[in-house]
Amino acid sequence: MENPDIELDLTARMVAVAGTLRSNSNGVDTLAQAVTKTAVDCIPGTECAGVIACLGPHGEPVAGNGLASQADQLQHELREGPAVRPKADRSTVWIDDFDSEDRWPRFAARAQELGIASMASFRLFSGKDDLGTLNLYSSTKKAFDERARTLGEVFAAHTAVAFSVLRERENLSVALTSRDLIGQAKGMVMERYGIGADEAFALLARLSQESNTKVAEIAKQVVEAGSDPV
Repeated sequence: MENPDIELDLTARMVAVAGTLRSNSNGVDTLAQAVTKTAVDCIPGTECAGVIACLGPHGEPVAGNGLASQADQLQHELREGPAVRPKADRSTVWIDDFDSEDRWPRFAARAQELGIASMASFRLFSGKDDLGTLNLYSSTKKAFDERARTLGEVFAAHTAVAFSVLRERENLSVALTSRDLIGQAKGMVMERYGIGADEAFALLARLSQESNTKVAEIAKQVVEAGSDPV
């Protein structure tokens, strides 16, 4: 590497982003915006950047600056492009020149109409979890050299960790909310029918099974029903 300070600065920036997310639950949008801004600032050749997060079966664009949001949306709509490859493909993909790109012809043609000449796409993996893609774009051909690609992979690794932390926090929040609802519903059922905690939970579980509804949703209905829960 010609300038190791760039890698150190990139790592420091991503650690700062992850640390901010650990202390402030601002959601996927906030993280994605921070990631795209940092990518433009730190990865040579990057004019704009976008993030496609795996929120659905094909992923979904969540942030982008400049033309990146349009390019990401194109891939999402066309179901074509380096950002919507099969999940088993973890490789980094770069397109040096959209004029000669034949792997994704429809996307290549539309990207050129936007003024995009080259791009790099990095998969965001944390362990076995596919968290999406980070996509870098430039209006210049062959904008991403080996140094930019290496830096991009480091950046993508830090981004994947940050997304993974956020997902874990959101899952924990949902779990805690469900636990509180179930506890509140149990108390209401116990008071209503004069039964113990085990019997109250068994009643909620039976209602859940009979209606093919999650226990947490049954608990929510009980709480919302108030004094006459079941």
